[in-house]
Amino acid sequence: MKQNLRRDLVIIALSVCLPLLAHAQVPPRFYWKSLAGGNAVPVIYQSISGNANPLDPAYLVSDAEIDAEVMIAGYAKLLPVFGRTATVAVLAPMGRLSSSANVGVLSAGESSRGFGDPTLELGINLIGPGAIMNIPDLLRYEPRFSLDLVTDFMIPVGEYDNDQSLNLGQNRWYGRVGTPMIWQIGPWIPGQRTTIEILPWVYWYGNNSDYLGETLSTDPMFQLEAHFTRDLTATLWASLDAAWLTGGKSTVAGQTGDSIDNLGIGFTVGYQINDNLSMTLGYMSTINDSDPSDLQLDVFRLSFNYGWHKVVEGQKRLQGNH
Repeated sequence: MKQNLRRDLVIIALSVCLPLLAHAQVPPRFYWKSLAGGNAVPVIYQSISGNANPLDPAYLVSDAEIDAEVMIAGYAKLLPVFGRTATVAVLAPMGRLSSSANVGVLSAGESSRGFGDPTLELGINLIGPGAIMNIPDLLRYEPRFSLDLVTDFMIPVGEYDNDQSLNLGQNRWYGRVGTPMIWQIGPWIPGQRTTIEILPWVYWYGNNSDYLGETLSTDPMFQLEAHFTRDLTATLWASLDAAWLTGGKSTVAGQTGDSIDNLGIGFTVGYQINDNLSMTLGYMSTINDSDPSDLQLDVFRLSFNYGWHKVVEGQKRLQGNH
């Protein structure tokens, strides 16, 4: 009995999350709430291929084939603010990008390696249960219908070479504002939890005044994500994922490109390895991408998340002494 109670405490408490995994998609169950003061350190690996730089949220479509191997490390914390749950998260992408293009019998390519633009996320719950301040409140937590206000800022300090179009850093400020929503379906018992999660986002972009010697500007882009998540066991869950992006028309040197209008579908599987460590495995790909001018991306993602809270750790020590 004590072991089951401890397990359920930790599984619920360490739903604290992975921060933003890529500039496009937020993982399922990211905005579930937990005990105020909880901490998480994620490490995420992504293998991405397509016809646009996956680290540039403007997704400028090119004639090149682009491959990316990216690792992201970060830190997230839950805090009580005016009786509501607030989230602060920071992450730093790093890795390598490469592109190749064939023109007749000639081939050309670019590459970039190093650190990308770090991301700061700030969020607060507006509708739903108040901040969870103790273990009894944690055990009673159910999201029912919850709505958050979230904003992300990407800071332009990443690796950037103004002589090429493919870079880890983007040499401009950019970010997004969203209102993630969670609907609880059925009982909130580990092994039986089911949610529908809807995440609308609006992206904004500053200008890059040194994009191959020209100025790059981008219109705002709208993104809508959806996840249907279901527990398979008390420690294993799965999700069906979808994302739609539209807008984001870019202009370089007076030449305006096309707006994005793309749909991606995929899946995520999550597993609680032990009291503090969880992992997720996911894949997503664009599907309406038959035209060469369409955005074409597919993403494989493996993440590990180490979480802790001093109250939960203390509870575990007390239970271990009995």
